[in-house]
Amino acid sequence: MLYSAANGAWEPWASRQAMRFGIGIALMVAIALTDIRLWMRYSYALYFLVLGLLVGVEVIGEIGMGAQRWINLGVIQLQPSEIMKITLVLALARYFHGATLEDIGRPSSLIFPLLLVAAPVVLVLRQPDLGTAIMLGLTAGAIFFLAGVRAWKFGLVAAAVLGAMPVAWSVLHGYQKRRILTFLDPGSDPLGAGYHILQSKIALGSGGVLGKGFLRGSQSHLNFLPEKQTDFIFTMLAEEFGMAGGLTLLGLYTLVLVFGFAIALRVRNQYGRLLALGVTATFFVYVFINIAMVMGLLPVVGVPLPLISYGGTAMLSILIGFGFLMSAYVHRDVRISRHGTSEDD
Repeated sequence: MLYSAANGAWEPWASRQAMRFGIGIALMVAIALTDIRLWMRYSYALYFLVLGLLVGVEVIGEIGMGAQRWINLGVIQLQPSEIMKITLVLALARYFHGATLEDIGRPSSLIFPLLLVAAPVVLVLRQPDLGTAIMLGLTAGAIFFLAGVRAWKFGLVAAAVLGAMPVAWSVLHGYQKRRILTFLDPGSDPLGAGYHILQSKIALGSGGVLGKGFLRGSQSHLNFLPEKQTDFIFTMLAEEFGMAGGLTLLGLYTLVLVFGFAIALRVRNQYGRLLALGVTATFFVYVFINIAMVMGLLPVVGVPLPLISYGGTAMLSILIGFGFLMSAYVHRDVRISRHGTSEDD
């Protein structure tokens, strides 16, 4: 699809993404074969390392497309917020592994994990990157629920969020407000804020059942469709391969999710179980937000389509997450104490 986005050329996207994919596969295998107790032991260290990178974005971050989200490392422009999606899962899995159901039942025991979530969310919102902030919150919520936090506590959080909406609206950037208003009425600004989603819907509809054919999408190749290599790449795929192509991709994503949950059910230690569920939940949120966004079911928030969209850090973070998922499976029979050692040691 990146080859198609460049009108039948490997540059500038497909060749670079292929190299990143090779690096990501190597990292995935290395992580999968590393003892899961080592990852548990250094979960907090990895989290705070990436949190430090998020702070570094505030100081020396590269500005692109109106946002300050990247750190230039020379060989790659690193987006720490993407990596935080995985390290937050590591940190929360580590915390809840060491907590009993009685601990989780006490509101005071949730202060530390809530701070683990709040710190990166606040830093990401400052970049500003509303889509990633929402993803971090949704993934964290899934882990809290799976760890045994009672449903009524989620109700309290939901009530607090609803009550804070007027304040949240006042602090949103102008373009973010326009995106929400355009989501409610796309036709109100067809050549401005509503342009992206209207062109996306036209392209989705024009693909029909079987699509127009590879490299033959009119909306994408005539440059009506914006950000076709990143946020709206699913739209380009559906235009060229139709509903059949879109459903095939959704079927493949569903298989990944099924395997993720199947692995989690087979893991005998709580850390690996929560780690597998957290990575799977993160992947689901990626897919759900992106596809719902390009179909006009959610406001446009800038979330890439996993393993398809262009973006080095997003690709690496997903493959690294899969590495942790596979590590949980490889070490599924290891029993881990609350301190991170084997119960047999």
